[in-house]
Amino acid sequence: MKKLPEIFKNNRQWVDEKLALDHDYFKKQAKEQHPAYLWIGCADSRVPANEITGLETGELFVHRNIANLVIHNDMSCLSVLQFAVEVLKVEHVIVCGHYGCGGVKAALGHQQFGLIDHWLRHIKDIYLKNAKQFVSIKEERKALDLLCELNVSQQVSNLCHNPIVQNAWQRNQPLSIHGWIYNLETGLLNDLNLCVSDPQEIAEIFRMNSE
Repeated sequence: MKKLPEIFKNNRQWVDEKLALDHDYFKKQAKEQHPAYLWIGCADSRVPANEITGLETGELFVHRNIANLVIHNDMSCLSVLQFAVEVLKVEHVIVCGHYGCGGVKAALGHQQFGLIDHWLRHIKDIYLKNAKQFVSIKEERKALDLLCELNVSQQVSNLCHNPIVQNAWQRNQPLSIHGWIYNLETGLLNDLNLCVSDPQEIAEIFRMNSE
């Protein structure tokens, strides 16, 4: 007997709906993908990338992890980034955080959670780097919202400082890095006005020579 029969039922219904609109839908999908976007988002189940962007299957390449981090030695994220930029030739990389992020909230506290504490350390570093901005904030909700935004900003910077991205710019490959945040309470995406499309827009110390 199949486990989780409701999932298979939902899948069958989804297939039927797609085929009703286009008999060759899956045949076309199976040939190849040409997404214009790479989405680096949080693993939170309430932030489904394709649904909130209104994009179809094949239009959005996705990597998700706890608190949407781009860590310099995270081979999973970097492998996705390299494939997206160098093979799929995406033109936009979007880092999307969300307000009320559990990972960011955990990083604001002092409780131990186990293995994930090593991961959350990166967010604590962001807090420490921007500590002055939190001095006058008394409400935990506002502090959490600010750290969620600062976290997105840092991940945008991490991407821009990465040689995969910089090599694409050196090749004059169209590539823009964006920082967005999602509001769980409204369902709306918010542009944090973090968009970088050229190495001249980042600090000189992080600019690299071509490969």
